[in-house]
Amino acid sequence: MPRVVSVFFPTLATDRIRRADPSIPAETPLVVVARSGPKRWLSAVDRNAARLGLHVGMAAAKAQALVQGLQMVDGDLAADLVTLKRLTLWALSQYSPVVAMDPPDGIVMVTEGADHLQGGEELMLSGLVNRFRARGLPARAVVADTWGAAFGLARSTTAETRVIPTGKTADAVARLPISSLRLSLETITSLRTLGFKTVGELAATPRAPLTLRFGQEIARRLDQMFGRVAEPIEPIRCSEIIEVHRAFAEPIGAAETIAKYVSRLVVKLCRELQTNGLGVRRADLIVHRVDNTIQALRAGTAKPVRDVVWLTKLLHDRIEKIDPGFGIEKLSLAATMVEPLDDKQIVSSLVTEATVDVGAFVDVLGNRGTYRIYRIAPVASDVPERSIKRISPIAAETGQTWPTVWPRPVRLMDHPELIEVMALLPDHPPVWFTWRGKRRRVKRADGPERIFGEWWQRTSEWAAVRDYFAVEDENGERYWIYRSGDGVDTETGSHRWFIHGTFA
Repeated sequence: MPRVVSVFFPTLATDRIRRADPSIPAETPLVVVARSGPKRWLSAVDRNAARLGLHVGMAAAKAQALVQGLQMVDGDLAADLVTLKRLTLWALSQYSPVVAMDPPDGIVMVTEGADHLQGGEELMLSGLVNRFRARGLPARAVVADTWGAAFGLARSTTAETRVIPTGKTADAVARLPISSLRLSLETITSLRTLGFKTVGELAATPRAPLTLRFGQEIARRLDQMFGRVAEPIEPIRCSEIIEVHRAFAEPIGAAETIAKYVSRLVVKLCRELQTNGLGVRRADLIVHRVDNTIQALRAGTAKPVRDVVWLTKLLHDRIEKIDPGFGIEKLSLAATMVEPLDDKQIVSSLVTEATVDVGAFVDVLGNRGTYRIYRIAPVASDVPERSIKRISPIAAETGQTWPTVWPRPVRLMDHPELIEVMALLPDHPPVWFTWRGKRRRVKRADGPERIFGEWWQRTSEWAAVRDYFAVEDENGERYWIYRSGDGVDTETGSHRWFIHGTFA
């Protein structure tokens, strides 16, 4: 069963306006006004306005009278849709081969076959909403078995992310309000008049009377939410995406047949890439089944490639994930992320220089789900925790090196840990220190090495100082500890001691 993610942007319209006009103060309440003839009402409100009691549907004149200094902007549905499309195309390149707009304020994605590249569903959702929030776009994301369930839960929950386990859809949606069924406002109003409040109540009601009065729409939406009827998601595409297709007069299903046609699609795709001087970074195989459902597989590469043999191998390694069902009627292969790639001329030489290319190894690990593949590179900073960063394993050398004047520990802790010490201030190393409940007597010490704060990073570091010592205890174990402050002036630090790393 496919897994569907619904992403909901509760304040998309106001967030778009703030991003377009940074001069609007962050604390100013902002609303979007829609109009129909002489009637004007609020079609969107930001968090500031919501805290003041304003809500969607309120008359604009009433809102203006209630809140002094209210910022009111006329709605622009076309601009909202352009923003939503841009976000959808970004999600297509980053998260899933099957992504579609869910207007006016949402995105829907089929993540089966792609979530392993992000570390699983929970990490994928948290990373997704964090990246949107960093761009000034608060979002909620829910993954469930069906589009209808994920849609309703995303718009009814207050949590940023939620993962509904496979097969638990019915329990999760039973208490949702009937407004989450994507029915017309008129139908929802009539159902409420009849006393229906939740999806569970509506699902437990005999269908014949509801169908006689409201038609087939209620039954269809219920079946879509509970997964009884397939709801196809047509993935978004743009003119820049290079895509090749193969339709079949008779459905196919055997793994050998699928592999044969995938190989042919790879050849066609690489030919198109060569024509455009491009290499693929992400290739998506879209499987269209005869039951009107879609499956997708994603293969990523560490660097742009258009090697037919290698791309074919990456996709063939994952063909076993495809469930053909009653048959496959169409295969599509799309290059959803590309980069320029020029052909290099091979110069003949009597001396062959051996070059090691780990790109293929990284590709294999990445497509198997080992998503955190990186290497450590130095950064020009004296502050230890800022002197390293994670980069791509095949990234070019930066030319930076680590300090060699003073030794550095082989293990640097993510966060320095507080220790208890006895030391003579201001420049002497500890006589002993207690770390993780065990007291260690210092036999040898080297230091202090003074590291100053970086005032250009934060103003609070203007006078900050750390004094580092490399110490060895009676068992021969060596530690890297420091005192926050110079031992004299309290403005330079708290004068507490921390352990920051261990030596080999």
